[in-house]
Amino acid sequence: MRHHDQPFRVMLYSHDSVGLGHIRRNLAIAHALVTDSQALSGRPVTGILLTGVGHEADLNVPDGFDVVLLPGICKGTVGYQPRNVQVPMDDLIDIRERVATGVVQGLTPDLIIVDRHPYGVDGELRAVLAQTRAKRPDTTIVLGLREVLDDPATVAREWAALGDLDELRSIFDEIWVYGDPAVHDVRSTGELPAELHDLVRHTGYLSDGRHWVPEEHPTEQPYVLTMVGGGSDGHALAHAAARATMPHGHRHLVVGGPQMPEGDLADIRAVAAPGTSIVASVPDGLATIRRASAVVSMAGYNTVCEVMSTSTPALLVPRQAPRLEQLIRARALAAVRAFDVLESDDLTPGRLTDWIAGAVTRTQDRSGIDLAGLTGVTHRVATLQGADTDEEPTRVAV
Repeated sequence: MRHHDQPFRVMLYSHDSVGLGHIRRNLAIAHALVTDSQALSGRPVTGILLTGVGHEADLNVPDGFDVVLLPGICKGTVGYQPRNVQVPMDDLIDIRERVATGVVQGLTPDLIIVDRHPYGVDGELRAVLAQTRAKRPDTTIVLGLREVLDDPATVAREWAALGDLDELRSIFDEIWVYGDPAVHDVRSTGELPAELHDLVRHTGYLSDGRHWVPEEHPTEQPYVLTMVGGGSDGHALAHAAARATMPHGHRHLVVGGPQMPEGDLADIRAVAAPGTSIVASVPDGLATIRRASAVVSMAGYNTVCEVMSTSTPALLVPRQAPRLEQLIRARALAAVRAFDVLESDDLTPGRLTDWIAGAVTRTQDRSGIDLAGLTGVTHRVATLQGADTDEEPTRVAV
């Protein structure tokens, strides 16, 4: 065991086939650990983000952390396939497994957080996690799950494909669910096998939650914001939104996302209504949300968390394929009146125009939802180090 005057070592893994959701969750956690964990435990935090995110992504990596890029994968017609390098998938998985093993063996982390897929892609983490549990029993190994997985039947097949859940229990110490069970609880919906329920700790949503005071005299024209996450599957929403009519005195900013193809961006610009700007990205997404009069977005986890840290009214237009995750999330959040929802079959420029007209005159109260997930994670990590912390961090006020 390391001395307490040495840095606490963390490895965060995300497989990253489509979009930026997995790596963004791990980045948010890494930033929170660097900022807050040392104050709680007295030990600095250092580590590695092991990720398969595309090399074009601009990652904001916290001090004390490095990034190791795994060869990329994407979803093909029959499962995962190589994203760039032209080799058989078995060879690519062999490379990824060797890289992951080298990182874990070299870093010897005190804490490993695996996002969403317990054993990685095609079991690439299975052996090294089992070896770590056997050789370094003091290492804490955590499975991090977003608050919604998918419809129960689909998720049941995924759990069954993992094999013996007793093996999973022997490897993982805890399952952190990044959400509020009062909004959606994977234990009661059937998304998490009953054999694993006792490992669950709900952290709260990984929402920024810092208090933010709007400018008393804004210098820019009021605007409505449309955003579609990474953008790889956001063309339909962005295309419809670009044709919507804004209320008098408001402009419209449509953010296509860093993974939206250039052809899709050009197509959206070609139909944009007057006063509408189409951009691939913005320097500070959270600040852009906070200054907006209203937001229209898809229902990806990270986007939802960013919006919930504000009182900006928002309309979720969830994708419904290939997973139902976004639709389930949107309906759950609408049920607690945190968002409005427009399902994709009802998406038209006119429907968006009507919603925006009413939204820009109001705010949205989300204070009843547990948004303190980042605080929850840092308190849990400090507790794992033996620090005396409050196990129930105060909910974040919006």
